[in-house]
Amino acid sequence: MKYIIIVLAFLAMSCNNNTEDAHAHNDDGSHVGEEIPRLSHTIWTDKTELFVEFPALIVGNPSRFAAHFTVLDEHQPVSEGSVTVSLIKGDNGLRNTTDSPSSPGIFAPTIQPKEAGMYQLVFELKTPDYSDRITIEDVTVYANADEAMKAIGTAEEDGSISFLKEQSWKLDFQTAPVVSGKIYDVINTSGVWMPSSGSVKSLAAKSNGVVDFKVNNLTEGKAVKKGELLMSLNSQGLATNNLSTDIASAKAKFEQAKSEYDRKKQLYDSKIVPKSEFEKVESNFEIAKSNYQSLSSGVSGDGKEIRAPFDGFIKSITVSNGDYVAQGAALVAIGTQQSKVLKTQLAPSYGLTMENIQGIWYQGNDGQWKDVTDAEGSILSIGKVVEFEKPLISVFAQVNADVDMPEGSLTPVQIAIGNANQNTMIPVNALLEDYGSYSVIVQLSGESFERRPVKIGKRNGENVEILQGLEVGEVVVTTGAYQVKMASMSGSTPSHGHEH
Repeated sequence: MKYIIIVLAFLAMSCNNNTEDAHAHNDDGSHVGEEIPRLSHTIWTDKTELFVEFPALIVGNPSRFAAHFTVLDEHQPVSEGSVTVSLIKGDNGLRNTTDSPSSPGIFAPTIQPKEAGMYQLVFELKTPDYSDRITIEDVTVYANADEAMKAIGTAEEDGSISFLKEQSWKLDFQTAPVVSGKIYDVINTSGVWMPSSGSVKSLAAKSNGVVDFKVNNLTEGKAVKKGELLMSLNSQGLATNNLSTDIASAKAKFEQAKSEYDRKKQLYDSKIVPKSEFEKVESNFEIAKSNYQSLSSGVSGDGKEIRAPFDGFIKSITVSNGDYVAQGAALVAIGTQQSKVLKTQLAPSYGLTMENIQGIWYQGNDGQWKDVTDAEGSILSIGKVVEFEKPLISVFAQVNADVDMPEGSLTPVQIAIGNANQNTMIPVNALLEDYGSYSVIVQLSGESFERRPVKIGKRNGENVEILQGLEVGEVVVTTGAYQVKMASMSGSTPSHGHEH
């Protein structure tokens, strides 16, 4: 009996110890074995995307932020600068500044709240290139960890695609917001590139001479810089029309005319010779001066220099190295990609007028759609005559953007007509196509994505109308969507909530 009583006493002590262990607490107030729940927010401004992760804010508990800053322009991490985080309630608050990222794009400031309540959480980003201010409203500071656990609970898997910021920063990656914009009816056709006025300049021989190429492999299509020496015309050794002889003769006539002009001017100022006599001498002097300057301009040694008038390319060469040419002969034509005319032809049944054409888009050599009005281009004219052999109406547009496509080549064209409807639209690059069905990758948060089917409508250049599947304000992936799609299929993407 005595031994039974001792055993029961030990069992009772063991139960009491288990009860105490079940209610043991960490220093932050949470139960042993429990973690403080983590929160995340994603905010977009016109310049920046902020994706921030942090443990729930608890009185007296330091909370370290993992603030991921992405420059939206090229979707690159902020690699230089400082971040100040402020926890504000009314006129009071706490502030902490981190002077540099812990790794490219990631800043880790810390805040230790002193009082429970509802606050504003403000991030101020300062970089060498720009500054931004991002505010998260209604952020709760909890009195203890138990209160935070009850309010927030534990995170559950939502089936979304996890794609880390560190992954997207290493890729050619870009996002865009879903917006509401004007959608037009369009005519799909094609156009041909033509040179615009002033985009091609022909250089002619300014004197007689033998052509001497100054550029190795001077061929059509070769890029040239403004002022670059292309060729010279050498008249050395010629019995007639020798440039050196002509320049010497012109110089002698110029100096003689100048001497006569200076002498007559003194007499005219002293009112010794009449005005008509002085004007005749002055005219002879100006003619001799102009002739001498014209002959001697651009001369190096015994050759007349031919230089590129602007940055561009060799469009055509009409002479060969060593040819003799007479003054005025065409030598070379220089073209530029910076301005072209786009000509397209349509059936007269469309009834096109300058009033009902709302815009023209063309597809560049890179496959991207562009508006002719970029770089202050414009719609020039619409043809008025239909020929029997060619029953089409021509439409001409000036494109002042850099067009890296050969003259005479064809390009897809869309012409917007009529009145616009206001509807949801996204960049056409965001579409993923599978056997005639379309989907997009939607960014739910900084590192959480979803593939969503969409129903599309009209295409207007670089944008496409969305009839079903997206809401204005959502964010879609426009470049890199395929990589996110593949990450969802591979199952190898790191889990969300990683440590930084």
